[in-house]
Amino acid sequence: MKLKHYLHSQLAITFFPIFLGLFFITSVIFLVKIAALTSIITLNFAELFTLFAYAIPQVLFYTMPISFFLSLVICLAKLASEYELTVITSFGLNPVNILKIFVPVTLFLSAMLLVVSVGLIPKTKFLTKQFLDKKKKEANFNIKASQFGQKFGDWLIYIDGKDDKVYDQVKLFKTEKKEDQFIVSKTGILDNENGSLSFKLIDGKAFIINEKEFNQIDFRSMYINDSIADSKLGIFTDSYSFWKNNIKNNIDTDDLTFYVLTALFPLISLFLVITFGYFNPRYEKNRAVFYSLISVVLYYVLVKVIGDEILLHALYIIPIIWIFGTYILYSRTIQKEY
Repeated sequence: MKLKHYLHSQLAITFFPIFLGLFFITSVIFLVKIAALTSIITLNFAELFTLFAYAIPQVLFYTMPISFFLSLVICLAKLASEYELTVITSFGLNPVNILKIFVPVTLFLSAMLLVVSVGLIPKTKFLTKQFLDKKKKEANFNIKASQFGQKFGDWLIYIDGKDDKVYDQVKLFKTEKKEDQFIVSKTGILDNENGSLSFKLIDGKAFIINEKEFNQIDFRSMYINDSIADSKLGIFTDSYSFWKNNIKNNIDTDDLTFYVLTALFPLISLFLVITFGYFNPRYEKNRAVFYSLISVVLYYVLVKVIGDEILLHALYIIPIIWIFGTYILYSRTIQKEY
């Protein structure tokens, strides 16, 4: 029990500096991308923070598997370089027994990554697109006071003045099917609800004129909906329905494959951990980090190349290939010596 606690504490000491470093670097990259949006739309600090909060599941997903795998390898390599693994092995614990100590935490991590990638990321991506769609519509609706020829959807619009989203002395005009519609209002308030623009007109009159009639309507409030850049986002109910629909229509299945296989990477790479982490410091050099980085690059290349070709079949083919290959490497190196 004490050995298990000690190994977990050594893993934590190694993991958090690596994870926090990668998390910071990845966060900066996402923040730069978000900041670049200010050239298109206007964002305040709260809105920037909201967009970054939506990006946090992606940051965690891209940093956690690599950080954990490197931490496991470095942790064992550190123990090996200080002859602690030699002492532990002398008490009858072979590499597989030590590996079993890390299996529960690795299994928990992979399960958490599956929830983040398959469950949270699609939702946060949808919320991000919805938020940007809303802000872009606001950017498109940039009506200036005392200027002719401006439009709100199908309506020509003229205003005397404005204060943020409140417009004074609003005049709207539209011709449709040999019928003229003219609206005057003391006040207009722009409402942007989930990307759907609407104008709330307060205290005004509406005139409908055709060849036969002239109608006047007095109103206290009237809503006019707009069709600026109709949204193509669709509806997001839950992640299960989202992926079920995508698989049915063969949409973004390569993303699903990438998410699942990346989440499983720490779990199916445990044989590599002991293969790279175990070495005799008297006769061998510590090349654990170098070998680990090569294996990470190799795995991601394998996922992209094979995963994009065979799609969902990669969910079982790549793990089988990877586990079998890493076990052969382990059996021909570390297993012979320990």
